[in-house]
Amino acid sequence: MTEPTRPTRRELLKPVQLLGLAFAAAAFGGLVTLFSMGALQEGPADQLQRAVVVALIVAGISFIVTLVGLALLILVVDPAQVSKPIDRPVMRTDDDDTAPGTDDRR
Repeated sequence: MTEPTRPTRRELLKPVQLLGLAFAAAAFGGLVTLFSMGALQEGPADQLQRAVVVALIVAGISFIVTLVGLALLILVVDPAQVSKPIDRPVMRTDDDDTAPGTDDRR
């Protein structure tokens, strides 16, 4: 019986997933802007047109900002560490490996 392999960091950071996350953030920002500007209310066509234009601008800006922010966060990852599988807790330091009361000789 084979053990399940843990995903590598490269598998966790696929570009399609990052683009999808940026698109979701853009869609959320655009819809919030569209609804907050009263696109569903009755009014002149000029008001609806203005709401759609502003919502598209906000969606575009949030897409670009999210994509650049995620790209900068990916640059923080060490390329040598990308192919290593993650087999320990990420937030745990090496000092936490020893239990209290055990011998600390290495």
